[in-house]
Amino acid sequence: MDKQFILDKILEYKKIIIHMHARPDGDCYGAGFGLKNILKESFPEKEVYLVGETADYVSFIGEPDIIPDETYQGALSIVVDTATHERVADQRYSLGEYVIKIDHHLPVDQYGDYQYVDTSRPATAQIILEFYIEFSNILKLNMAAARALYTGIITDTGRFKYRSVTSDTFKAVAHLLDFGLDFTSVLSILDVKSENQLKLQGYVLQNFEKTSNGVAYIKMTPEIIKKYEVTLEEATSLVNELSVLQDCPVWMLFAEYENNIVRARLRSKGPAIDKLANKYDGGGHPMACGANLGNWESVEKILIDADLLVKEYKENKKV
Repeated sequence: MDKQFILDKILEYKKIIIHMHARPDGDCYGAGFGLKNILKESFPEKEVYLVGETADYVSFIGEPDIIPDETYQGALSIVVDTATHERVADQRYSLGEYVIKIDHHLPVDQYGDYQYVDTSRPATAQIILEFYIEFSNILKLNMAAARALYTGIITDTGRFKYRSVTSDTFKAVAHLLDFGLDFTSVLSILDVKSENQLKLQGYVLQNFEKTSNGVAYIKMTPEIIKKYEVTLEEATSLVNELSVLQDCPVWMLFAEYENNIVRARLRSKGPAIDKLANKYDGGGHPMACGANLGNWESVEKILIDADLLVKEYKENKKV
């Protein structure tokens, strides 16, 4: 992998279109808008766009652009934080003259003309930040980029709680603070919850369930989401409310998405769960990933498998 190659491609093209994955999380949004704002600040003569879906809870970072198909003629496409090609929100990325993938997930799909995948980094936003730092003699940072990159890093690291965080993460973030970033203002925005979301949080804490060996879970059915008048994004963001349970090293949140497809958010502070997610048409990181279950009946199947995984994990800990 060569960051210099990516920089050379950026220097080569006059039009650059950045893409995110469907239902973007904070890291995807932060990496995308961080890169966009760095490039716009560094090369005002270039056309730089970011396309995809809006993520309401981090929309303070920015709003995606709407561009016609002809914009892709002679353009460089850069896809951030997206492990597989089918998850790219705007499939027109392939219309670009050259396609670069920048990601930190396990490489299961080698799409694009060039892939830069660094699984040692807890967030793609950290990769983008380190890209800027390495070439700061050419690239320029602005406050919009700094806010976006910081948001991406703290959301994908659980505010530096996850074991994927390394000293390099703090070294990179230090550059943002030295730049003058008011990180407390970002945290204040992310801390805000609507009254309805707060009530739903109470519902989660009172109604979660556990398997016999310690998998905590909550089912966010359409009825519950309608009752509390929250968005699907607001509902699923509560997955980590179950992270503090003492005897539950694995926790899950289930919800129904478009076309009545049920998906799971899987989290762990013990056994690796990425292979479990792979079994159910999903993937991600060893401790945080997603799965496509299809229907509510499949929820019981993944719970059985997860329960066995936790049982083996606890038994091995006793040995």
